[in-house]
Amino acid sequence: MNKRIYMVCHGNICRSPLAKFLLIKKLAEKGVSGIEVDSAGTSGSHAGQQPDARTMANALTHGLDTSSHRAKQFKSTDFAKFDRIYVMDSANYSDIMLLAMNEEDRSKVELFLEAAYPGSKDSVPDPWYGDEKGFEKVYNIIDKACGIIADKLKKGEMP
Repeated sequence: MNKRIYMVCHGNICRSPLAKFLLIKKLAEKGVSGIEVDSAGTSGSHAGQQPDARTMANALTHGLDTSSHRAKQFKSTDFAKFDRIYVMDSANYSDIMLLAMNEEDRSKVELFLEAAYPGSKDSVPDPWYGDEKGFEKVYNIIDKACGIIADKLKKGEMP
């Protein structure tokens, strides 16, 4: 049975699509199968758009093509479709929890960096308002965390 993981940020054009593509890459590198990864945003303001041009350019410098991604908005029905929902920051966490209908829904939601670094309570910074250096910083944070998450998935520890 496949497990399904959802990465969620605000607009689904910077952090969550990058996390989606990086986790897919890490899982393939580690030979982990049976895990589907997708992403969405808490806002629908960018629905249908490709990732931010700076995200795509940064990802390409690392050999990762994110151009096939199209942003979409998280819906309450997504709780039933996914086993684990990783949110990039505390605002995304609050937004998603408002849509949760019950404890089962709430139990699926976790801060992305908390999954990699239990007890950290850290957020992935939003690079949207910054320059290319911010996008590189976010890439490195997400890349490292996806490696840790992929290792845990390989060991059967998650989701």
